[in-house]
Amino acid sequence: MKKFALIGVGGYIAPRHLNAIKDTKNELLAALDRHDSVGVLDSYFANAHFFTEFERFDRHLDKLKRKGTSIDYVSICTPNYLHDSHIRFALRNHADAICEKPLVLNPWNVDALREIENETGNKVHNILQLRLHPSIITLKEKIASGDKNKIYDIDLTYLTSRGNWYFNSWKGDLHKAGGIATNIGIHFFDMLTWIFGAVKENIVHISEPDRAAGFLMLEKARVRWFLSVNYDYLPDDIKKQNKRTFRTITVDGAEIEFSEGFGDLHTRSYEEILKGNGFGLDEAAQCIQIVHDIRVATPVGATGDYHPMAKK
Repeated sequence: MKKFALIGVGGYIAPRHLNAIKDTKNELLAALDRHDSVGVLDSYFANAHFFTEFERFDRHLDKLKRKGTSIDYVSICTPNYLHDSHIRFALRNHADAICEKPLVLNPWNVDALREIENETGNKVHNILQLRLHPSIITLKEKIASGDKNKIYDIDLTYLTSRGNWYFNSWKGDLHKAGGIATNIGIHFFDMLTWIFGAVKENIVHISEPDRAAGFLMLEKARVRWFLSVNYDYLPDDIKKQNKRTFRTITVDGAEIEFSEGFGDLHTRSYEEILKGNGFGLDEAAQCIQIVHDIRVATPVGATGDYHPMAKK
């Protein structure tokens, strides 16, 4: 049984990590969040020690270590801009880090974390759950066994709806979240480059707080992408169903169905990490570079090969 600590237990994604720790029959010893609305712990690890102050959390882990109880993993569910600091905290406490995406905001953060991995001997694991999705694995196998010289045409569309709270939270702050491509697009970019190869060209057509669009030339694909958190962009039939999210990926005009099968992917991620098969810094580096380049690019407008919704 491995021993865990969790930072950011009051956040949206934390229950998936709590469930994964429980499902893999491990133990949460301590949790931290600046907010104390964490009754969710009762459903998973009611006896875990909880702290709202980082200094007391740090001291508690140190006391455990001095008594012979070391933390094996620190799970990180905090806002994007804090990931780098919390990963370094885990490594320097001689624990592996399991971190939500984006792992970090900038490519140079990855380089620094490699140095700390080498110093401590501990590892960083990124949650890249789409790589474990059955439909995505099937697509990767199909592309790998297909025509080696074929260049595929892909349209990626991810439309979700966020209320006014979004833009007044850390998620709407470019410096804290990294922008819409980083906050909600990074797992799609990781998945596409995992299947279709490295980036050869990265063009940004639109970059606004509520939407972004661009074009990626990959080794084996031309990708037009559009992301939005603006309700107005949702298709009418989705609105009529009172749904707030629409996502689709087409490959040469054929839609890839992957809307189902997300339920246990965090548990699957933990299972692989515990077996030594997690996705580390090298796997995360390319998508971090992609979203960084999108963030600093000058948008060119709807010119060249652009996603149809970029004109809307």
